[in-house]
Amino acid sequence: MIPTRDPAVSGTFYAANPVALQRDVEHYLAGAVPPRKTAALVAPHAGYIYSGRTAGLVFGAAAIPATCVILAPNHTGVFSAPGGASALITQQYRTPLGTVRTDVALIDAIAEHAGGLVLDDPSAHRGEHAIEVILPFLQTRLPDLSIVPIVLAWPDWERTLTLAQAIDRAVGDRDDVLVIASSDMNHFESAAASEPKDRAALEHLLRLDGEGLLATTQRRGITMCGRVPAAAACEYARLRGKTRGELVDYRHSGAVNGDTDRVVGYAGVLLGTD
Repeated sequence: MIPTRDPAVSGTFYAANPVALQRDVEHYLAGAVPPRKTAALVAPHAGYIYSGRTAGLVFGAAAIPATCVILAPNHTGVFSAPGGASALITQQYRTPLGTVRTDVALIDAIAEHAGGLVLDDPSAHRGEHAIEVILPFLQTRLPDLSIVPIVLAWPDWERTLTLAQAIDRAVGDRDDVLVIASSDMNHFESAAASEPKDRAALEHLLRLDGEGLLATTQRRGITMCGRVPAAAACEYARLRGKTRGELVDYRHSGAVNGDTDRVVGYAGVLLGTD
C-alpha cells in the first residue's frame, strides 16, 4: 500500500469535513462556462473564502483529462532535490475527499527528459499548500484522475524552459494530460498598486510568453508566487502549438474583506484553447 501525504491546510484554507468541502467546491464551480479542452491553465491556491470563486470558474471552464501535471511554487523553502524540482512519487496526496493517484510513469518520463532536475522529494511537499488546495476541485470534476505533483524552487528561465520541454516530450502523443500552474498574483500591496502589476503579468500569460513573464515580474517586483510554474505552463502550451490564453476570472482579496490597502490578486487563465 502506497503511503499518503496528510493534508497540511485542511480546516484552515478549506473545510476539513468532506460533506462541507464538497458543498463548497460545488458552489464555487457553479456558473462556470461549459468546459473546453485546453493545454494548460493557471489557478489560485489561497483560502477558499478568497480564491475559491476564481478557482471554481477556471476549473469549471476546463475539460479535466485523465492526468493533471500540477506545477507549484515552494512557499516553505524546504526541498532536497538538487535541481530544484521536487516530485512526489513515493507518497500519494490525500484530501478530505479521498486519495489521489499518482501517474508514476509520466513522472519518470519527465524526470528522464529533464536531465536530473526532477527527483522524488517528499520534504518539499509536506507543508506546501499550493497543490493540496486545488485538488478538491479536480477531485470533484473527475474523481478518478491521476496527478503529477511537482514543487519548483528556482527563479530562472533556463531551468523553466528545460522543464517545459521535458513535460512536452514526456507527454508526447498523449491527449489526456493537462498542465496546471498553481499561483496567486501580486501580494500585499494596495489595490491601486497591485492591479497594474497583475495586468502586466496577465498580458504575458495571455500571449503564452513565459520568458517575458519571468523578466517582467523580476523587473517590476511583481510578487506572483507561482510565476515559474506559470511560465513553464505557458511554454508547454506554446510547444503544443497553442498561441494564446484566455482570462476566465480576476479579483483580489479586498473584494472579500474590504481591505484595499493590502491585497492579494487571484486569476484563472486558460492557456491554449485554440
